[in-house]
Amino acid sequence: MIDYMLMFAVIAGIALLLFLILRIKLNAFLALLMASITVGLLAGMSFTDITDTITEGMGNTLGFVAVVVGLGSIFGAILDHSGGARNLALFMLGRFGEKKASAAMLVSGFLIAIPVFFDVAFIILVPILSALSKRTGKHIMVFALPLLTGIGITHSFIPPTPGPVAVADILKADLGWVIFLGLIVAIPTAMLCGLVISPMVTRRYKDQKISTEQLNELEAAIDGNIVRNTLLLIGLPIVLILTGTLVKTLVDLGNISQNLLIDSVIFLGHPFTALILATLSAMYFMGTRYGVTREKLFELSNNSLAPAGAIILITGGGGVFKQTLIETGAGQMVAEALAGTNMYIIVLAYIISALMRVIQGSATVAMITAAGIVAPLIIFSPVSNAENALLVLAIAAGSVFMSHVNDSGFWLVNRYLDISVPETLRTWSVLSSLISLIGFLIIMIIFLFIGG
Repeated sequence: MIDYMLMFAVIAGIALLLFLILRIKLNAFLALLMASITVGLLAGMSFTDITDTITEGMGNTLGFVAVVVGLGSIFGAILDHSGGARNLALFMLGRFGEKKASAAMLVSGFLIAIPVFFDVAFIILVPILSALSKRTGKHIMVFALPLLTGIGITHSFIPPTPGPVAVADILKADLGWVIFLGLIVAIPTAMLCGLVISPMVTRRYKDQKISTEQLNELEAAIDGNIVRNTLLLIGLPIVLILTGTLVKTLVDLGNISQNLLIDSVIFLGHPFTALILATLSAMYFMGTRYGVTREKLFELSNNSLAPAGAIILITGGGGVFKQTLIETGAGQMVAEALAGTNMYIIVLAYIISALMRVIQGSATVAMITAAGIVAPLIIFSPVSNAENALLVLAIAAGSVFMSHVNDSGFWLVNRYLDISVPETLRTWSVLSSLISLIGFLIIMIIFLFIGG
């Protein structure tokens, strides 16, 4: 039975959250805390219960997220400083050849965004985009859209990037499953959006032939050792986590027995261990071996944690919002209303995330808010590991939808590519919406395939 006062409390909390972020321009962390307190008060919670819920929600969420996001930030900062991203992009350009520079930028963006934040990955590769544009006569968007597609898809769908990591923790989803299914969703989405749709969006721009000499000139600046180390370091945590998840699943199914070797593999495959190993390896192979001093590594590590801090706190605020919905009983009420099929929860998760993205702009806030609303539902309507991972990806897909004028990423694209606002809307806004919709369509196909 629907408790209308409780439903009003939830709606009022979400409305307050949007008002504080959009109108008051309040920091999302503070806004999430205030929205959580509002829901608690309207639902009849005592002051003590509200403060206990804040403590529990924050603690339960950050115990995992803070470690992963912090390590991931240091890892990405070292790869950035070493020139790994730039060298990898140039290497891809040389290998793909003169007619496939757009495909090279797609693959470069896809790989580079695994350890590096969206804006950082884009900014450090803008000079390559500009150089390609000037040397070929093609408009910069011809190369920029595939690059943005690769960065945007990886940043949203494949851990250890912060968004899916935070959502996976709030929903208690296995990170290995999220990576595995995220790759299945991300690769065809990237190929379709980056290689088929991007040229359609940019077909009105000037198109000239790329000379082999120009690409050879770019390739000459490549440090092969840095390229190899970058690929190995990016792959290390992903392989470890996937292996650990596979072995743990086999143990849970009773297909293999537990022993010291198996426990060691599972331990090495935990996101904490995998990222610690990757970060320490990056410090040595991309830092110390290239003459980077301990003091410089210390500085890079410290500076990288500044943007990570904001993501960690916003994620913690989302955990508080989730815990409030659980404690008030709102999660159980909505779950009972949606009882019957888990598909409703996945669709609901995508819609909430997409709406939050369009309304307030931030993909991170959209993901965290949607996860906070949906998390209580799966407590009262259990899902499998695969379904839970698909739920994480559905929220991630919604958070990509329609980047426009209230999104900082929109202005990043607009300013660095020196294009007009209408042009940015016709290109990046359209493409981001298609990435979201196509990604979600693939998610739903997988859901139906596994027997949802």
